[in-house]
Amino acid sequence: MNGNRQITCLRAAAFAVVGGFLLLAAGPSLAAGDTKAPNSPGFSFQGPFGTFDRGELQRGFQVYQEVCSSCHAIKYLAFRNLLRIGFSEEQVKAIAAQYEVTDGPDAEGEMFQRPARLSDHVPSPFANDNAARFANNGALPPDLSLIVKARTGGENYLYSLLTGYENPSSDVELGEGMSYNAYFPGHQIAMPPPLFEDGVEYADGKAASTNQMARDVTTFLTWVAEPDLETRKGMGIKVMIFLILLTALLYMVKRKVWRDVH
Repeated sequence: MNGNRQITCLRAAAFAVVGGFLLLAAGPSLAAGDTKAPNSPGFSFQGPFGTFDRGELQRGFQVYQEVCSSCHAIKYLAFRNLLRIGFSEEQVKAIAAQYEVTDGPDAEGEMFQRPARLSDHVPSPFANDNAARFANNGALPPDLSLIVKARTGGENYLYSLLTGYENPSSDVELGEGMSYNAYFPGHQIAMPPPLFEDGVEYADGKAASTNQMARDVTTFLTWVAEPDLETRKGMGIKVMIFLILLTALLYMVKRKVWRDVH
């Protein structure tokens, strides 16, 4: 009786293992469908020694400010954080002064509007989600603070999405107000193409091609999602050097302790 139970359990375990392998093998193809795999232009911050390019970060903020901010919020970013990407305090104060935030109550108990300060977070373009949906034909533009972390493929997916708008083939019927994007699941996306050649006049004079703007704003949003990326990588390198030196020291101690033992 116990032998039969053991055989049954072994069969069940074998089926579970085989089934798991089949699911793992089928998973990517089922999930991906005919959606293109995201590609990378080769970001400077990728890899164990990668760092953010300050020029790309500043241009990326300009793209966000002039193109994306009318629909998408970055609610976790405070204006003072922009000091970390190379802007001077005077520049950041001037950027913040372009926005108004709600403050109060005042002496009469009323809320009021005032120019933003360094300590304020970047205001949302809409008062609430319902207002955002109403202004975008029912679609809710996602907050971009953590968008790179929230999407499979991260920065590569975001860059590919921004550059992946195409004219659909004749057999594709787009829904009303939808655009065709080769990298978006289902290919139909409510956001129209946000980037156009020379759509932004960069402050540093760099040519604003669609690919360049997509690269810059993707770099900026990656930094927004993980502003301590460079610090984390630097600490990781220091830890690895420490471990290598510690290993060498322990090896020499071991040789010294055991050299007279035969």
